[in-house]
Amino acid sequence: MEEEFLTLYNYLDKAAGRELGKMVCTEAVKLKEPIREIPVSNSKYEGNVHAYRKTFLENYFKGLKL
Repeated sequence: MEEEFLTLYNYLDKAAGRELGKMVCTEAVKLKEPIREIPVSNSKYEGNVHAYRKTFLENYFKGLKL
């Protein structure tokens, strides 16, 4: 069974912002986590965004207050 991948927007239910996105990506690269590129097109943004394993995001945000 393939693990679910989510963008930060989908996981947080809000835009994450550039700074948080960079911190998450840096940690994912450090841990050699798989990162997928997802194309997005809406009124606020057009381009690719990163998607991460749901398990990775759960562990990353455990204990953080957003």
